[in-house]
Amino acid sequence: MKPSVLFVCVHNAGRSQMAAGFLTALSQGRVEVLSAGSEPKDQINPVAIAAMAEEGIDIAGNVPKILTTEAVKQSDVVITMGCGDACPIFPGKRYEDWKLDDPAGQGIESVRPIRDEIKARIEALLAEILPVEA
Repeated sequence: MKPSVLFVCVHNAGRSQMAAGFLTALSQGRVEVLSAGSEPKDQINPVAIAAMAEEGIDIAGNVPKILTTEAVKQSDVVITMGCGDACPIFPGKRYEDWKLDDPAGQGIESVRPIRDEIKARIEALLAEILPVEA
């Protein structure tokens, strides 16, 4: 049974997309990864795409998606990134709110530390949700 993680931020164009990209790459298919936004933009932040490309992860083909109740219901872990009250709460789910700067409108030098913080948090999350392989 694969754990499922949903990343939520307002626009689903920066932080949540970078987090989903890292989790998809680092979990090597062992985690179902979803991302969504309460007010999704029409495209991924190009600086976020460039910052992830530096890590060898391509998120350019992703599309921002609207947050749905179904996405929350099907996830074991829901990680919000500044979407406030837009995220529905269901019993039995693990919720975390990651306080991260918004990369919108920032240059690559400002986005790199946000990307690196997300990567560190993803690595810690993976250590918690995936069993150690023998």
